[in-house]
Amino acid sequence: MTSGADDRQAPKPRGLGRYAMALLPLVVFGGIAGTAAKMLYEQDVHGKDVSAIPSALIGTKAPSLALPPLEGSKVPALSDAAIKGKLTLVNVFASWCIPCRQEHPLLRELAKDGRLNIVAINYKDQPDNALRFLSDLGNPFQAIGIDPKGATAIDWGVYGIPESYLVGPDGTILYKRVGPFDDLSLKEGLYPAMEKALAGSAS
Repeated sequence: MTSGADDRQAPKPRGLGRYAMALLPLVVFGGIAGTAAKMLYEQDVHGKDVSAIPSALIGTKAPSLALPPLEGSKVPALSDAAIKGKLTLVNVFASWCIPCRQEHPLLRELAKDGRLNIVAINYKDQPDNALRFLSDLGNPFQAIGIDPKGATAIDWGVYGIPESYLVGPDGTILYKRVGPFDDLSLKEGLYPAMEKALAGSAS
């Protein structure tokens, strides 16, 4: 015959709810990881570039530019006159931006193409740091304007830097790149947009 004391000492089964709560973080994490893997799969396998976010400004006139110069850079301030009548790449960069450093050698190579005018918006940066950045890595820009509060970046619909906009000679935004350029984005994005723009201006 079992005593009452033995009955009280027997382990009590835990409710299923406690196990479900313990597993919930793992389920959530799995869902996030699955979504990220799907995005990478679509980019790598199907050729989709998730960083090429469409811009509502593509096909419209570029916002006006009237920015102060980066003193000490030896290039003029960024204004409408700096891009008027030229096929121009407007690059948004900052010295504190690591991807900006990664793409900078490609911008220097692009600057050797006489068909393309490259200018820059220096975004929420310290002038001394921006000058050091250009001194260390080289300056591919024909004009630079400082945007210390990010007001111009808002006008241009900047998501996050670096970003680049291809602007036609007539001032129309033709192409936008969110994130740093690499060989693939140049080959499949910028170069075709440039060729199309140049063919249109020649006709």
